[in-house]
Amino acid sequence: MFTGIVEELGTVASIMKHDGGARIEIDCSRVLTDVSLGASIAVNGCCLTVVEYTDARWAADCVTETLERTSLGVLEAGSRVNLERPVRLEDRLGGHIVQGHVDGVGTLEKRDELADGSTRMRFTVPAQLLRYIVEKGSITVDGISLTVASLTDEGFEIAVIPHTLSVTSLGSKEVGGAVNIEVDVLAKYVERLLGVDGARGSENTDRLDSAEKSSQQLGEE
Repeated sequence: MFTGIVEELGTVASIMKHDGGARIEIDCSRVLTDVSLGASIAVNGCCLTVVEYTDARWAADCVTETLERTSLGVLEAGSRVNLERPVRLEDRLGGHIVQGHVDGVGTLEKRDELADGSTRMRFTVPAQLLRYIVEKGSITVDGISLTVASLTDEGFEIAVIPHTLSVTSLGSKEVGGAVNIEVDVLAKYVERLLGVDGARGSENTDRLDSAEKSSQQLGEE
């Protein structure tokens, strides 16, 4: 589990594509201080497994599905990526609960620099994700925990402070660029629970109605 608080901006050193996917090598330093083989590191919000590492570089293998269903497929050597290690039990939850499982790929539609130094960004997202996004709720964009400032017909807008722009890939994200989107997992669980409970509730109601009718028939006899 992650929190969406980016620890470091890494740089893609190389991407070696093959029939089954690709191996990505990333240059960084901070997230490697306590790394081990098999450890998880979120790359632009996508949880990847460390398969090789040195003091200044690590590698992860991505299957074709991951490359196709996330923005990792458009990375190239020199790309800047947001990195975060999994949260520890004793850590503060500075952002929100992030699984590192990308729900879809969004697009930066508009970018406006505001007078106060912040930047307003508008993103479009796949239609099936819209129901999980609420105003003032949390959302993960390229691994960054952000607050939804407002909703649009096809997505949402966020207001990004200068600090976030300087320490994440959003500072250099251009209009038309792809981003990984992970909606709040709590919203998905609530939807699932309500759906199951609703089905059970309907089933129980039918059973009660049937039992009541049977009782009435016995009474009449």
